[in-house]
Amino acid sequence: MTTRRDCLKGIGAAAGILALAPGTAWGADAAKGSPITRAIPKTGERLPIVGLGSSATFSQVASREDVGALREVFARMTALGGTVFDTAPAYGASEEVAGRIAQELGIAQRLFWATKLNVAPWGGGAADPAAARKQVETSFRRIGKPVIDLIQVHNLGGLRTQLPILRALKEQGRVRYIGVTTTFEGQYDALLRTMRSEPIDFIGTNYAIDDRDAERTILPLARDRGIAVLVYAPFGRTRLWRRVAGRTVPEWAREFDASSWAQFFLKYVASHPSVTSITPATSRPENMTDNMGAANGRLPDDVMRKRMIELVDSLPAA
Repeated sequence: MTTRRDCLKGIGAAAGILALAPGTAWGADAAKGSPITRAIPKTGERLPIVGLGSSATFSQVASREDVGALREVFARMTALGGTVFDTAPAYGASEEVAGRIAQELGIAQRLFWATKLNVAPWGGGAADPAAARKQVETSFRRIGKPVIDLIQVHNLGGLRTQLPILRALKEQGRVRYIGVTTTFEGQYDALLRTMRSEPIDFIGTNYAIDDRDAERTILPLARDRGIAVLVYAPFGRTRLWRRVAGRTVPEWAREFDASSWAQFFLKYVASHPSVTSITPATSRPENMTDNMGAANGRLPDDVMRKRMIELVDSLPAA
């Protein structure tokens, strides 16, 4: 299986690696100013367009004793102006380890902390209210903040039980924003119904240059309903890395300041106006630096977006 790491090795000193070297084009730009931000529709609060997720490799590393790389990932993100961190109790040790690191680094209060709630049985069924409240309190202890920025119902689990609990926490001032998430196509209709019927502030869903279903209904509805959007899996997990393995970033990508494939993929997602922030997971500090490069410089316009799609669609499917 080709991964991002394999892809970068294969490219060597080509355009994708240039983004990782100190003093190269995007790095110099990043040092000059703040990252691109987007407003949360309900309040106008602005968030950096790129943040950090904690599933996949982040979760795997968090389960080990040595988490020095994760500490450096956080340090780099915040040094480059990033604040958004997305986690979940379901991501193994991620929430607990990340909370400890954030407190050790003294950045806990600077982070926009997004976590999730789901004690409902997998595949459906009622959620236990007592278990849901216990899970939330565990998240508070791990994070070490008196107020959590965002809690979302994970994969729409047990909405009738868990969403009212989140509404109550918001009314109490313990949670600033609430929402729901799903990355499963079979739940898209339920997500759309929830967006239309519930007073939520955020959704989280998958969206990538070769996974554009969200553009048809989810993102337009988010715009119309004033709902912020966190994007997950902007690299199709490892799918996009397999598709571009052995290829260099096209020269024309510099027209929107992308000098690596990560920036190419992230800038496509970020250029959709309904997207509030993207949270790719990583456990590698150099990847965090590369990702934050996508939050600087220009974003592709509609004409360039079409050109980007044509290129990716012309590649062999992963």
